[in-house]
Amino acid sequence: MIERGQPEISIRRQCELIGLNRSSFYYQPAGESEYNLLLMRLIDRQYTRLPFYGWPRMTAWLRRERYPVNPKRVRRLMRLMGLQAIYPKPKTSRAAPGHKTYPYLLRGLKIARSGQVWSTDITYVPLPQGFMYLVAVIDWFSRYVLAWQLSNTLDGLFCQVALRQALEQSTPQIFNTDQGAQFTAVEFTDILENAGVRISMDGRGRALDNVFVERLWRTVKYENVYIRDYGSVPELDMGLHSYFHFYNHQRPHQALAYRTPADLYRRRPTRKHSSP
Repeated sequence: MIERGQPEISIRRQCELIGLNRSSFYYQPAGESEYNLLLMRLIDRQYTRLPFYGWPRMTAWLRRERYPVNPKRVRRLMRLMGLQAIYPKPKTSRAAPGHKTYPYLLRGLKIARSGQVWSTDITYVPLPQGFMYLVAVIDWFSRYVLAWQLSNTLDGLFCQVALRQALEQSTPQIFNTDQGAQFTAVEFTDILENAGVRISMDGRGRALDNVFVERLWRTVKYENVYIRDYGSVPELDMGLHSYFHFYNHQRPHQALAYRTPADLYRRRPTRKHSSP
């Protein structure tokens, strides 16, 4: 692992040698009380299994599991984790005040090729002494993960970094998100508009819009995060780096006729598109 007191090799170079994102070396996980962290781990596992659980159902489930919690606490923790049921009531997913929203472009659209539609989402990742947030950009047709980033806050900067990294590889025709504040922020949408990408948003359609990313989160957590039980942010960063390479290039997907995402994904030259 990284040695801070080794003058011959800089921290940056040590991170490069082991494939560690240098920013994650300095990250400390976001914290909560020990009991709240326990509840958040339970909520995360249950939500990953049953993403239609909102805070009322989650409260009832925790009580059945003999955890005496009130709805206010569960609602606060789920908001902190960035979770909401995938079947929200109309108008419950709204952009932050002053943020611009865009029309939904995917209704009735057949996804037939890589580079046609990309999407992104954020998920909570537990650690022994806290938690992190993980964002990923995925190609809908191939399920290929183009970029991902970790952060201990939801300030949106890490989403912009992941988006820029994805756009360095190619440019999609449409980029679809929910109306979360990170994705309606001018700093985020300007990146897409400047790249000539059409932006699609629909907070009420999350059950369909985010289905591929929700499946990605379930796969990542059950095949890697929950099993590995990472003890620190650098360990998590390195573990995810290895896993996403495996996911893209080695893991066959039943929905892809047992091909890998890399088998279907084709890198496209960066250019502007006029139609889907």
